[in-house]
Amino acid sequence: MPSNIIQWFPGHMAKTRRIMQECLPDVDLVIEVLDARIPYSSRNPEIKKIVGQKPILTLLNKASLADPVIVKQWCARFRENGAEALPCDCVTGEGMQAIPTAVRRILSDKIERYESRGMVGRRLRAMIVGIPNVGKSSIINRLAGSRRARVENRPGVTVQKQWVSTPIGLDLLDMPGVLWPKFDDRTVGENLAMTGAIKEQVLNVIEIAMLLCGRMRDLYPTEFCTRYKLKAEEIAELELYDLFLLVGRRRGFLISGGEVHEERTATMLLDELQNGKLGRICLEAPKGESNA
Repeated sequence: MPSNIIQWFPGHMAKTRRIMQECLPDVDLVIEVLDARIPYSSRNPEIKKIVGQKPILTLLNKASLADPVIVKQWCARFRENGAEALPCDCVTGEGMQAIPTAVRRILSDKIERYESRGMVGRRLRAMIVGIPNVGKSSIINRLAGSRRARVENRPGVTVQKQWVSTPIGLDLLDMPGVLWPKFDDRTVGENLAMTGAIKEQVLNVIEIAMLLCGRMRDLYPTEFCTRYKLKAEEIAELELYDLFLLVGRRRGFLISGGEVHEERTATMLLDELQNGKLGRICLEAPKGESNA
């Protein structure tokens, strides 16, 4: 895969980090939104360093698209490490009702101090952070009960911070989605590309789709074969490019001369993953666990 897929990132990390650090004194906690299909790959490795001692609530969003067994394993792993983690889905509403309770549980000591000083019902404030296209603005709109934050199904829509009030006693600060400067793990970049966190203009979509075919064959062979009318024995030994072409042929994506329309096939594969048509998929499991 071309190196630009791994090395290209928005140049806003330093600016967003500065804004986060400036706003941290004004918030009671940080709500970290991850993609439930790739919790490790979608988590900024610098988040704890950035927020310091500020409490964090981790939301595994897009849970309706993710393998529920693996999501449960991820939540357990976060909790084992002392973090509060919840699965949720900003589209279906799954798990959203648990967020206010979790916020109050995390901030119970602070709420008690407010009440002891006569500040009963004082509004709480949270900063929402996460990578592009992970659903931060949609979560805010769900909690606010109205369309308050701009939402589109593409990365880079929120470009500046914005405060949103909700009817649950919580004010939310929506931060721009940002990717960090570099990845030490090539697979992290691949996962972000497959799930739509990186703008398509900078991707080699054909190579990303080829990698996706390999992942599906390894992790979810039954779903993959069913979706594209494949047989396990016919795909077991295929090279990734040949596997990718076979999917295109089964879909009838052909051009003159019987060749496969590669770009159309690649776009279809990535769209179907991102829209849940391949089934409930997780591209990574916690270390020591398995998708199988």
